[in-house]
Amino acid sequence: MEAKGVHKATKKDGTVYYRSSITYRGKHISLGSKPTLNQAAKLYKQASDILNSDKKVEYYIGKKNALSFDKIVVLINFRDSRIYIKNPILLYRNYFLYYLDENTPLIFDTDDLFYYSEHKIQKKGGYLFVSDYGMQINILSRYGIKNYSVEGKDYIHANQNPLDYTYDNIEVINPYYGVYRVIHKKKPVYKTRLHLNGNYLVGYYKTAEQAAIAYNKAVDSVTKSGCIKEFQTNYIVGMSASEYSDIYSKIELPDKILNYSP
Repeated sequence: MEAKGVHKATKKDGTVYYRSSITYRGKHISLGSKPTLNQAAKLYKQASDILNSDKKVEYYIGKKNALSFDKIVVLINFRDSRIYIKNPILLYRNYFLYYLDENTPLIFDTDDLFYYSEHKIQKKGGYLFVSDYGMQINILSRYGIKNYSVEGKDYIHANQNPLDYTYDNIEVINPYYGVYRVIHKKKPVYKTRLHLNGNYLVGYYKTAEQAAIAYNKAVDSVTKSGCIKEFQTNYIVGMSASEYSDIYSKIELPDKILNYSP
C-alpha cells in the first residue's frame, strides 16, 4: 500500500520507516519521517493543505498539527513570499518574524535576513544564541552588547516589546566592561566595578567614557600587583590618545584597588 508523497525506507538495523516530502513550485521539500505509513501520509496531507490555501500562521497555533510548527512556518512563507528559507521565518515588507516557538515570534530588520536564514536561533539559560564555527554566539553581540549584559540595566527594548530585535528598538545603556548606569545621590552617574574575589567599587563618574577608563586603570593596577586573571578592557571609539591619557592620569583609584594583593 502506498500514499502520495510518502516513501518507504529502512534503517541500518532493518527497521522500516516512512519519509514524507512534497514538491511545490519546482522545490522538493522534505517534511520529515514517521514510523508508520498513516503518520507520514498526514504530514503530506497537511503540507498540501497549507500550500493550497491562504491560511495564516495564527490558524495553526495551539492546534495538534501533523507537521512541526517550524515546518508550517517555512511552508507558509514559501507559499506567500515565493522564497524558500529553511528556518521558521515569515517575511514582511520592512521586517521579518523568526518563530522561536509558536508563541515567540522574534522581530528583526530585513538587514539580518541573510544571517538568520543560515543560522538557527536557540535558547539556553535565558539567552538567545546561534552556533557559528563551533561556538555559541549570543545574538546581542550583533548590537555591540556584551555577553554578561542584563536587560533593563545594560540595554533596553525601547518600545518595551522584549521580542522586538530591530536595531532602532535596541538601546545600549552600558557599552563598556565594568560600567553601570545608576542613580547616585539622586543623579544619574556611571558606576565602575571590578570583579576580583568579589566586587570592588572603583568609583562614580559623570560620563560612561570616564567610567570605562577608570575600569582600565583599575585593571592595570591589580595586574601590576600580581593578579593573573585575564580582563577584557575598554576601547573608547573616537577618543584620541592624548584625551585618553589626560583622563587616565586624573583618575584616582581607591586604596582597596591600589593595595590589592592576590
